[in-house]
Order: sequence, then C-alpha cells, then structure tokens
Amino acid sequence: MTEPRPRGGVLAVVRRETDGAFLLVRRANAPDAGLWGFPGGRIEPGEEMRIAAARELAEETGVEALGEDVLTVLESIHRDKDGALLFHYLIAVIRCRVTASLEQLNPRAGDDALEVGWFDIEQIRSLGAAASSGLLPLALQAEART
Repeated sequence: MTEPRPRGGVLAVVRRETDGAFLLVRRANAPDAGLWGFPGGRIEPGEEMRIAAARELAEETGVEALGEDVLTVLESIHRDKDGALLFHYLIAVIRCRVTASLEQLNPRAGDDALEVGWFDIEQIRSLGAAASSGLLPLALQAEART
C-alpha cells in the first residue's frame, strides 16, 4: 500500500475593517471537528490557491471575497498509532478581501461548518481548547500584516 501524497489546502483569513474581528467557523468534520478556525479546505486539481480560498470561504460562510496575498504556508501531517501516514497537507493561508459592503455581509454556516462568527483577538485567546491548533498565532500574524 502506498502512502498518501502531499495535497494542497487553503485557509481563508477575513478580517472586518470596522473592528478587526476575524471570521471563523466551527468545523463539523475531521480534522478539527467541533473546533473553531479559519474557513478552508482542499485545493481542487487545476485550481489556483487564491480562487480555492475564496471558494472555500463562500461554501462555509456564504461570504464572497477575493483571495489576495499569502500570509504563510503550513504543513499538516497526521499518522496513525503505528506511525503510518494518514494524510499530509501543505496549507496556504490566504488573506481574503470581502467584496460586499458590511451592511450586505450576512455570514451563515454552510458546507462543513457548524457555526460561523466574528472573533477579535481576545475572543480567540479565550477559545482555548475550542480553537484549532495554530489559530491564535495565525490571527496575530494576520493582524500584524494589516
């Protein structure tokens, strides 16, 4: 049996201009089921990563945006108890710019999201174990680059 090959994934980072809050989803599926994090998912074959980030954002939150710059790239490697590789993702973290006015913005949980909400840095800090691994450092990095 061959091990899975690395795949591409994206996270979409949206920050509200009025108060600096970030748009997060609570995931319905593994990995990170039940945890809060940035919307995201797989890059489809032939799909540009910025397009993938905007697509995943729309699927999970109903928010339309344009994928802009790459904040960072992460690796997610998961193994079973015997050390066999289950999956390996290279994840591009993409800053996205919302294309609607704030008055038109009405995020709603869709696709594999249980909930959606706006969180400032202190609220993200207070999530503790309810947050995906790396959420706070990513939010702080995004905040510093605005």
